Amino acid sequence: MSEKKEHYFIIYLKSLVEKDDRGALASLRRGLGQKPGAAPEMYRYVIPHLPKNLSEWQEESYYLIAALFASHPLSTDKGNLGDHLAKIRTKDNETALERRFTALLSAHLDDLPDYLRQTISLLKSKEIPVNWNQMLNDLQWWSHPEYGDRVRKRWATAFWGSRQASADESK
Repeated sequence: MSEKKEHYFIIYLKSLVEKDDRGALASLRRGLGQKPGAAPEMYRYVIPHLPKNLSEWQEESYYLIAALFASHPLSTDKGNLGDHLAKIRTKDNETALERRFTALLSAHLDDLPDYLRQTISLLKSKEIPVNWNQMLNDLQWWSHPEYGDRVRKRWATAFWGSRQASADESK
């Protein structure tokens, strides 16, 4: 199985961290809590890196990823959001985390940025890295009627399937 190449936009975002470009990262963070693409401070950092012929949601997903990444640039090349959340699940937080994750999976497209902002904030508080490359790929397909369901099922399988794998390993 071939490994996916890292998306050029994620490479660009990581370069801002490597260069310690605090101004750019602060401008990107200003998009948090706003409709993706509504913060003019972000334009100079996102627009030059947008591919041509994007749907409205695909373009918005670049702004969303940029803002979320700037808030939590800790990165990994493994897993998806379901895997990341499974890492913080404990017996004490399982019910609340499952409720939060289920709400995220069923979120309307208009509400998804808020759910993702909360989720990334939670991962940041636990110092769990995010596979930003996979997140961008997943969000590009989120609103597609067929492929969006596949993304959500992959996240769910990673989240709830990890519990089964842990139970099997402890036997």
